[in-house]
Amino acid sequence: YMTKVSNLFMCPLKYDKYFIVFCTLKNEKGATTEKIGQRIIELRTQKGWSQADLARACNKDRQAIEKIENGKVNATIFSLFEISKALEIPLSELVNL
Repeated sequence: YMTKVSNLFMCPLKYDKYFIVFCTLKNEKGATTEKIGQRIIELRTQKGWSQADLARACNKDRQAIEKIENGKVNATIFSLFEISKALEIPLSELVNL
């Protein structure tokens, strides 16, 4: 089953809540990815973690975390989910801008 989220994206109904967030991220380039990156930095530093610490916790390399934090890449919803899980917060809290 598919549900229309925007003019450009079709998202599976089964994961509607997460894919709406993903579609929003894909539609709003730059500003939103930078805000999420800043949010990751904020949460990571609250835990006293380095980028390498976060990367190890979510099975990514440090450069991938750096690119996400700097807003250089548009992270997939799965990557954001892995990061939120490593930071021990709900995905909704991570992307709640």
